[in-house]
Amino acid sequence: MTDSLSAPRPAEDQEPGTAGGSPLRVAVLGARGRMGSAACRAIETAEDLDLVARIGHGDDLSALTEADAQVAVDLTVPDAALDNVLWAIDHDIHVVVGTTGWTEERLQQVSTALEDHPQVGVLIAPNFAIGAVLAMRFAEIAARYYESAEIIELHHPDKLDAPSGTARHTAAAIARGRAEAGLGPVPDATRQDPEGARGAVLDGIHVHAVRLRGLTAHEEVVFGGEGEQFTLRHDSFDRVSFMPGVLLGVREVGSWPGLTIGLDQYMDLG
Repeated sequence: MTDSLSAPRPAEDQEPGTAGGSPLRVAVLGARGRMGSAACRAIETAEDLDLVARIGHGDDLSALTEADAQVAVDLTVPDAALDNVLWAIDHDIHVVVGTTGWTEERLQQVSTALEDHPQVGVLIAPNFAIGAVLAMRFAEIAARYYESAEIIELHHPDKLDAPSGTARHTAAAIARGRAEAGLGPVPDATRQDPEGARGAVLDGIHVHAVRLRGLTAHEEVVFGGEGEQFTLRHDSFDRVSFMPGVLLGVREVGSWPGLTIGLDQYMDLG
């Protein structure tokens, strides 16, 4: 498994985004959902990709092998994603995962399965929006210079998990930046909070989740120092904002064997 500071070397014998000169054969799991439908449209309009299967709730995963899919895009729900990924690995199909709700235990199961299929690549991306990926990277850099940091993530009320995968990934990035700078815990004199008003604490960073009708996916990272506040904010107003990242993941996953966490691994962010 890789994090945002290290990544496996791309496989030298594979060319990202191609399959012997033919379009890459892609299947979408969760194809009838809002994200899945958007992904299907994006893949269909990409000249170097071929949408060969649309898998919905209750459909048999054998449709992937029947269609000779090379890459599966999982945009389902947390309860289904792990089994889908393990099935794809067992059938030597690369997987790009946008479903959130991953725990360390589940990630370890994926890593263990990949030991018997070392040529398979799995990308689990907390967020496919390029701006969100950049914001996470910028947050890691900024964290070195500020005493305080907190995260506010805002999503539509139909989202099943909280905090969001993006917020978890951002908190981990901030914690790495603070550790590199030798910073201690974020200052907070709160001693009484029986209602949990201060939010969740992930890697030492307070995270606040908002669920409101009308929102899509939004995040604010707020840094504070003496006499100064610095805010990073990213807004996805439509699911189309995730599609460039989905396509990047689909094209690259075959060249990155093993488990990769975060689309930033496929981007030259330094």
